[in-house]
Amino acid sequence: MSWSRRQALACFLAACLFLLLYRSTRSWNKVDPLLTSSPTTLNSPVEPEHTSNKGGVSGSFWRKVPARFPAVSTASLPQDNPANLRHIQLPTSKLSRLTLWYQLDRQSAVEDAFKRSWTSYKSRAWLADELAPMSGLPCNGLGGWATTLIDNLDTLWVMGMREDFDQAVAAVANINFEDTLSPEINTHEVNIRILGGLLSAYDLSGDPILLQKSIEVGDMLYTIFDTPNRMPIIHWDLHKAARQEEQQAEEMVSASELGSFILEFTRLSQITRDPKYFDAAQNVMTKFEQRQDQTRLPGMWPVTLNARTENFGGDFYTMGAEVDSFYKTLPKAHILLGGHVPMYRSMYERFTRTAASHSLFRPLNAEGKDILLPGSVRVTTTQNEKQRTKLEGQVNYRGCFAGGLFAMGGQLFNIPAHRQIANKLVDGCIWAHEIMPMGIMPERLDIIPCASQWKCPWNKWFWRQEVWKKANNQREPDQSVNVDAFIKDHSLPEGAISIPDTRYNLRPEMIESMLILHRVTAREDLLDVAWEMFLSVQNATGVEKGDAAVVDVTAEGAHIHIDSMESYWMSRTLKYFYLMFSSPDLLSMNDYVFTSGGHPLKIPKHVEVD
Repeated sequence: MSWSRRQALACFLAACLFLLLYRSTRSWNKVDPLLTSSPTTLNSPVEPEHTSNKGGVSGSFWRKVPARFPAVSTASLPQDNPANLRHIQLPTSKLSRLTLWYQLDRQSAVEDAFKRSWTSYKSRAWLADELAPMSGLPCNGLGGWATTLIDNLDTLWVMGMREDFDQAVAAVANINFEDTLSPEINTHEVNIRILGGLLSAYDLSGDPILLQKSIEVGDMLYTIFDTPNRMPIIHWDLHKAARQEEQQAEEMVSASELGSFILEFTRLSQITRDPKYFDAAQNVMTKFEQRQDQTRLPGMWPVTLNARTENFGGDFYTMGAEVDSFYKTLPKAHILLGGHVPMYRSMYERFTRTAASHSLFRPLNAEGKDILLPGSVRVTTTQNEKQRTKLEGQVNYRGCFAGGLFAMGGQLFNIPAHRQIANKLVDGCIWAHEIMPMGIMPERLDIIPCASQWKCPWNKWFWRQEVWKKANNQREPDQSVNVDAFIKDHSLPEGAISIPDTRYNLRPEMIESMLILHRVTAREDLLDVAWEMFLSVQNATGVEKGDAAVVDVTAEGAHIHIDSMESYWMSRTLKYFYLMFSSPDLLSMNDYVFTSGGHPLKIPKHVEVD
């Protein structure tokens, strides 16, 4: 062999050896936080590594946009070692080996359901926000930033789909968060689905690409707080922001949208050691705390708020849609901040005290079950200028998060009454599922609140008359009216007087609460109930190209679907079902807090301070 050929061969072998060592080192440096307890430190800020937009992470654009209304001062991120908080999961929550073995087939069935939907998304809508499962077309409604892909990074990791995870991370590296075809971005959704998804996947995998993209998205979202009162813009024009045009916080926005940045922003500050993210979100939460006892229903916040004027004077209060994400954050922020910001415990306790006395009710039901449901409260003003509250038995599917909230708060703050309430709330939403023909609770239904939570005998005549009053907007019942035909035509189960919204939108709140309650109490009957619920959901939603929302859960026979498969179907609903049938040690709630978007964020166990 000639000298030139020997030299070429040597160079080739050296290159192969270098590549092998590089891949080995990269794999070795990926640390799974599930298997390690390495400390989180909060010293000097971590600067992202910037490369050009073409083929890499940028992250520099939004950081360089000058602020029109910079923060006057920056709140310090708590740096003390976490307080000795009570564990959410008790040692007794560990299931027996026999029970765990029995759940393996159920876990595999959920994994198969996830893989079917994920594979369909990969093949038909890769890098799109969502897949339309009926038509098989890609949809972009949240910036065109591959929401389903990012939202499900942690689910891929948890289910052990590492090849898909690596492929997804490689795709994430090339997503450009500096531009979008969408004229308006819902920043609340970007926060809980995209930033939360990136942070969670980083906490689980340690992949530096995910940290860089988290910083990039965090810097982008940080600019939405650049308003005169530092309240965030929820429906945001990215292009105006890029041109440095002034925007203001909105005059009508939901409490959930305003108040659900704290977990993701806190975790980003903890990881990067840059307190600006925490400061922005904490400023908003402080305003919520200051006005908590000044609302028309002191202790709770209205569904809609005026962020521009900071007016919290609405008259409609609920635990369902538009506020659920906000209420969930209260005990979780307390945990993530190591118990060093006492306002979150105070806010939780004041809120639950009001909710328990005004919003929760025992529903009239034929089985005589001692259960609770979260209702709605409307505050009116009488002619004498006195305020009057009216409980409405309007139950929203998203309100089923309340059982998990009371279970977590009751355990965290050692409030036995809250654990009792949690069991009744979860059982109430289970009942609302079981009375429906498909075994699935609709988006919204109206129930008769009992006059007393302690005694509530079933009265069929009274129920039938309430159905008639609701349908005809009458105040008094008519004893001569036969409403049986009306009840049959509208498929009303006993106890329900109206179903204003018959859809099922693949929502996760029910299984979310069951999972939390199971982890707190080890109630094994919940495993069988969850399995039956999973089978009902799969039977109703399964279509050829994935899973689709259902038009009417009261309908008998063939299912009519909506051409929609929200990213949270896989990232929350199926992930919670999967965790329900897994060992409690998998993503233990003593080690992780789950965001409103269902993303597990690592709880710092130790903080090193200079």
